[in-house]
Amino acid sequence: MKKSLLLLAALIISMGCTTQQQQATLDTEQLIEDLRVISSDEMEGRRAGTEGNRKAREYLVQRFEEEGAQPFQNSFTHEFTFTNRSGEEMTGVNVIGQIKGKTDSVMVITAHYDHLGIRDSLIYNGADDDASGTAALLAYIDYFSQTQPNHTLVFAAFDAEEMGLQGARAFVEDSVFLEKVKLNINLDMIAQNDSNEIYAVGTFHYPELKPVLENLETGEINLLFGHDNPDSGLDDWTYASDHGPFHQKGVPFVYFGVADHEHYHRHTDDFETIPQEFYKGTVQMIRNAIVAFDEQ
Repeated sequence: MKKSLLLLAALIISMGCTTQQQQATLDTEQLIEDLRVISSDEMEGRRAGTEGNRKAREYLVQRFEEEGAQPFQNSFTHEFTFTNRSGEEMTGVNVIGQIKGKTDSVMVITAHYDHLGIRDSLIYNGADDDASGTAALLAYIDYFSQTQPNHTLVFAAFDAEEMGLQGARAFVEDSVFLEKVKLNINLDMIAQNDSNEIYAVGTFHYPELKPVLENLETGEINLLFGHDNPDSGLDDWTYASDHGPFHQKGVPFVYFGVADHEHYHRHTDDFETIPQEFYKGTVQMIRNAIVAFDEQ
C-alpha cells in the first residue's frame, strides 16, 4: 500500500512539472503594452540623468516585481557614477533582478532602457532603441517565473548605454560573481525590420554557440549571422552595445539586433512605427534561444 502511494505521489509530481512547462507562455499582449509605456512621450526619451529616465526606471522596478523577479544582491537598482563625453560627472542607475535557477551558474540577459531624450523640442522615444529589448526582459521574467530555469537568470536593464555603455561597464566592474557567468544575451533593437531579419552576433568569437542558434525554431524570423568578423566587410558590432564589456572580460555573448533603419536615432522611432508581429516573433525566437542555451 505504501509503495502504491509513493508511486502515485511521484506520478502527480511529474504531471505537475509537465503541466507547469506546458503552461509557461509568453504574454505578448503585455509585451506590447510594456513597449508602449516605456517608449511613450511621458518618459521624455529616457536620457540618463533626466526626469523621464527616472520615470522609466520606476516603471521597470515595479514591473520587475510584478512579474516575479527577485532583487539582485538585495536591490533592484544599481547606482553608478561616470564621466560623460563633456567631462561632467553623472549618476546612472541600472535596474537588475533575477530568477533563481536550479544551479548557481548564471546567464545575464541585458538591454538598455535609456535613450537620447529631447532635442530641439522633439522627443526621441527610442521604441526600437531600446524599449524593444527592455520590454522583452519583462516578458522573459514572467515566462521564467512560471518554469524554473537550470541557470540563475539575471535580467539587467542598463542605463547610459547611449553615453558609452556606462551601465554595462559599471555592472561588470562591480560584479563579484562574474566567474559564474556562462553567457550574456544582449537585446538592442529587436523590433524594426522590413525583411523579417535580425542578426545574432558573437559566434565568430565564440563558435561553440553557433550550433545552438542554427537549430532554433525561428518561425517567420530570418536569423542571420555576421557583424562580428572585422575582415567580413560588414560593420563590426562586437563592441557596439552592452555585450562589449562582457566580451572584454572573456564572457561569451550573443547580441540580437536588427540593422540600422530609417528611424534609428531619429524622433520617428515611436511605438506607432513598430511592426508588432515581427517584434513578437523576435521575442519568441530569442526566448527559444534562452531556453536552448539554458539546457546546454
